[in-house]
Amino acid sequence: MTLIQTRMRLGDALVEEGLLSEEQLKEALRRQKDTGRPLGELLVDTGVLAPEQILEALSRRLGVPGARLRSGMADPNVLRLVDREEAGRLKVLPLFKVRDTLTVAMAEPQSLPTIDRLRAITKLQIRPVLALEDDIRRFLRGDGPAGELDNVLAALTESQLEMQSDEPETDVPAAVLEAQGEGGPVINLVNAVLLRAITQLASDVHIEPGKEHTLIRYRIDGRLCDVMRPPAAMHAAIVSRIKVVGRMNIAERRLPQEGRVRLVNEGKEVDMRISSMPTVLGEKLVIRLLDKSNLRVRLEDLGLRPEQMSALLRMLHRPHGLVLVTGPTGSGKTTTLYSALSVICNTERNVLTVEDPVEYQIERVNQIQVQDAIGMTFARALRSILRQDPDIIMVGEVRDAETARVAVQASLTGHLVLATLHTNDAPGAIARLTDMGVEPYLLSGCLNGGIAQRLVRVICQRCAEAYTPSDELIGQAGLADRKGLNFWRGKGCPDCRGSGYSGRVGVFEVMEVDTPIRRLIHTGQGSIEIRETWLKSGGIGLRAEGIRLAVEGRTTLEEVLYATYGDDDAAPPAQIAAEKSEK
Repeated sequence: MTLIQTRMRLGDALVEEGLLSEEQLKEALRRQKDTGRPLGELLVDTGVLAPEQILEALSRRLGVPGARLRSGMADPNVLRLVDREEAGRLKVLPLFKVRDTLTVAMAEPQSLPTIDRLRAITKLQIRPVLALEDDIRRFLRGDGPAGELDNVLAALTESQLEMQSDEPETDVPAAVLEAQGEGGPVINLVNAVLLRAITQLASDVHIEPGKEHTLIRYRIDGRLCDVMRPPAAMHAAIVSRIKVVGRMNIAERRLPQEGRVRLVNEGKEVDMRISSMPTVLGEKLVIRLLDKSNLRVRLEDLGLRPEQMSALLRMLHRPHGLVLVTGPTGSGKTTTLYSALSVICNTERNVLTVEDPVEYQIERVNQIQVQDAIGMTFARALRSILRQDPDIIMVGEVRDAETARVAVQASLTGHLVLATLHTNDAPGAIARLTDMGVEPYLLSGCLNGGIAQRLVRVICQRCAEAYTPSDELIGQAGLADRKGLNFWRGKGCPDCRGSGYSGRVGVFEVMEVDTPIRRLIHTGQGSIEIRETWLKSGGIGLRAEGIRLAVEGRTTLEEVLYATYGDDDAAPPAQIAAEKSEK
């Protein structure tokens, strides 16, 4: 590619392209003389031109591809090739590497001295891409805008797409992935997507087919966000590469498949569970990331209040009985169970678990993987476990009537059983088990208690600001007659990707089964009656617990009302206001 070697004046180029009149240029140059700001920034800030118009015009004039810089565009490993200060001086940003060629975003792609300097620093061939100087500066400061790969990846041709055909090992070091990136842009893209997902603490990666683009999204703090959109022509190659890594059948595209691989990144082990699903536009992939270093195993770290902690410990330290943890998928039930096991597991007890899948391995705990394909179901594993002289049994999920009956029988015969169940609240677990065929008199004799939980996003502390929620939200929270309560939210910043939230915290309701509740269970009362009795005795529901967190400034009312949808218990506003005034 031949570059224009003379420095092009931006104003003249825009006038020649018909985007700017002589009068507009003179006015912009006058303002530039007064402020000292770059001409392009002034034209954008005053609304005369859009950034894309300037980029497109210069790209045509220079004969160099142009792209707006967006997050996900730059490979984190490639950014290290050029020192940040040097990159700022040269007005460049390394994007990604294919074999021995480094693609670099440059404010002045026609500058041969800059290209020569980059070649000397990196020992690679340089492929320049035009970018706005302001975008490059913001990226180097770490506050670049969110978005997609778009134009740069669109320049890749199908002949450049290569796949590695050899089958990888089960444990793949991150260094190996980085080395394999030199084999082709698709391998490089997949590796960058996975490594970036780990660094951003994403729980899932979604790769979805489309007519014009493949949409790649991360689930961060429970919400999906767009990361990049490679061209649709790359979708089949991306899917094939990931299926090869996950030891899946790349020839089968009509049926769902599952795969698994472990990635070792900077000493951290991350399990990746891969699921493929055929759609009308191609296969959709979801990759679940399980970072073992992020597992909280201390019960004290979950966020339970002292009263809740005491009630839970009383349930766990009983010699036998059933303890249920309830909530929707992704609410942290497994983490709560593992944390509970860390409290009660010791050298004197035989602990066995039945899980699907076994997410984290725990020392001194015998963990069993359910395999429905060969008949190793929850119920069958539980029946066999009872012959293994267990003291504590953990059931990953009570899915059917047979599993429920075996779990209850185990808790009645001298074993402590911990299990998860998909219900909205703790009293609802009782109704669910009776619907599965468990006799109420049996359940009343074995149930120690139940926990319901949700995860709510925490306000980003770097951009937190006070605000006044709408009257409707205040009314829904049951705080309409309470004055003097301050609320906070995040206005959005680079650290939280503009969401206003960073991280999540648990919201819990802990219902310990006492004599009145046990009587209601024995007589077959419904969950509504049981819940009312529990609340009258001092229990606090999920929504009230969440509103307490909002009043404390840890999350927002909007987040609490969304996460606890369906929980209509009014918060105890007098108690919350009193606690706030004491602080």
